[in-house]
Amino acid sequence: MQIEALKIFCDVARWSSVSRGAAENGISQSSASQIVHQLESRLGVKLIDRSKRPLVLTPAGRLYFEGSKEILDRFDDLENRVRAFDQEQRIVGTVGVAAIYSVGMHHMSRYVRTFEERNPQAMARLEYHHPDRVLEKVTRGEVELGLLSCPRKWPDMTVIPWREEPMVLAIAPDHRLAGAETVVAADLNGERFVAFESQLPIRRLVDRYLRHDDVEIEVVHEFDNIENVKRAVEIGAGVSLLPEPCVVKEVKSGSLAAIPLVNAAGLGLVRPLAVIHKRSVPLDPAARAFLDLLLTETYSSPDASCTKAAADRGVTVGSTA
Repeated sequence: MQIEALKIFCDVARWSSVSRGAAENGISQSSASQIVHQLESRLGVKLIDRSKRPLVLTPAGRLYFEGSKEILDRFDDLENRVRAFDQEQRIVGTVGVAAIYSVGMHHMSRYVRTFEERNPQAMARLEYHHPDRVLEKVTRGEVELGLLSCPRKWPDMTVIPWREEPMVLAIAPDHRLAGAETVVAADLNGERFVAFESQLPIRRLVDRYLRHDDVEIEVVHEFDNIENVKRAVEIGAGVSLLPEPCVVKEVKSGSLAAIPLVNAAGLGLVRPLAVIHKRSVPLDPAARAFLDLLLTETYSSPDASCTKAAADRGVTVGSTA
């Protein structure tokens, strides 16, 4: 049985569509459908329930899909290792990386540029998604690495701490607190607040931090992405707590003010970021090289003045979570 047949079946299953799976492999829809039928005839079971749209894997199909993915991943890893063997161990291939939007395109582009300069025969494909979609992409094997904030423990994921970003109070430049050097959490009592949606981990992190000092805020807007939060704060709809690197551009242009925040114990709040990858699938050389780059190289955001100012004043940046 050819590896190509397994790949076609996996792509059909991944897209829940024969036509999409065929297009992924540059073949006709009828050819892809015939290959899946041949696999079913060989195994003596139905792999796909064709009575439903989109297509759904049968229990046997799900088992075959998971096993086939593991075989394909190991085969890709073997091919990459063999290619590199006669090329003085040079890294080849493409690594897929899915990141949450707020990691920052400018920030990540420097990692991609460095990776490709050091490994001319390799590429890094960077995508931005909602946190749930990042996890889904890694889980389904569509990318090798994911970048998330406030990670949990997932039984099928390896979670590697990456960096911590100080959270600051983001306010309109004419807000009553705009001239403060540091704000105490209790000063936010009664403030109109622009929040992240309640199901996002960063929202739960902020809520716990404010509850620690019995701070009560009035949530006036909820958004699922940081850009909408910033735009609402800019027009004076309310205040928010945001990662300091994500507001550097707005602070520099004068559309936002960012003030270091501490609680009653003198602790600030940080957003933890982590890299995730599937525990059961060994990283290929390209993915391993990109992960090593993330963990060893530090690219700070330009003009990260709020963080420096907080450090200069001796403000402790930590997490109560």
